[in-house]
Amino acid sequence: MSACTTTTPDAAAIPAPPTGWQGSESASPVTLSERAAEHIAKYIAKRGKGIGVRLGVRTSGCSGMAYKLEFADAANAEDIEFLSHGVKVLVDPKSLPYLAGTELDYAREGLNEGFKFNNPNVKDACGCGESFNT
Repeated sequence: MSACTTTTPDAAAIPAPPTGWQGSESASPVTLSERAAEHIAKYIAKRGKGIGVRLGVRTSGCSGMAYKLEFADAANAEDIEFLSHGVKVLVDPKSLPYLAGTELDYAREGLNEGFKFNNPNVKDACGCGESFNT
């Protein structure tokens, strides 16, 4: 007869989310640069509808994951909401661990311009820059 015991994690060992985490600019793990926020706000105004931008990740590409970015007309029940430079950022809970600490920037490099994810969690990215892994 085996004397196997199962232990459950101590509540103190599980880290709690930071105080004021949801919607707090200072604690927001996903932020926008000022340029990105201005670009998003202008696009939403031009569109005539929308509440912000939705960020996420999906399985794709040669390195494992790719970013998703879309303008949001409404929040989903499960979305985690942040406010950055006056723009609402929505993130689904499954994507948040991969995006924590990320800043979305809007950059112009030569003739090219577009959104750029500055993600501290990326360990490796493919040569084309379309996918990454953590």
